[in-house]
Amino acid sequence: MKKQQKEIVIGFLVAIFATLSGMYLYVELFSKHGFAETFQMIEDGDLYGQIITLGAVSNIFVFFVYLKKKQELRAKGVLMATIVIALFTLFTKFI
Repeated sequence: MKKQQKEIVIGFLVAIFATLSGMYLYVELFSKHGFAETFQMIEDGDLYGQIITLGAVSNIFVFFVYLKKKQELRAKGVLMATIVIALFTLFTKFI
C-alpha cells in the first residue's frame, strides 16, 4: 500500500472511531437512563440515524486538527468517512 493511501485509510479509521466515541459520549452524557436501557429506547424508536449523526459531529474537530497539522491526506480520509456515514444514515432513514 502506498504511503498516500495509508494516510487516507488512517484518517478514515480515526473518523469512524471518533464517530463511535461521539455516539457513546452523547448517550452517556445526555441520557438519564443506563446505557443498555438507552440503547433499547434507541432501537425501539428507530433513532439510529439521529444518534449516528450526532456522533459524527466529532469528525469536525478531527478534520480541523489534521488540517492544522498540515496532514491533508488524513483530513481527506476523515471527509470520506463522513460522507460514507452520511450515506449510511440516509440509507437507514429511508429504507
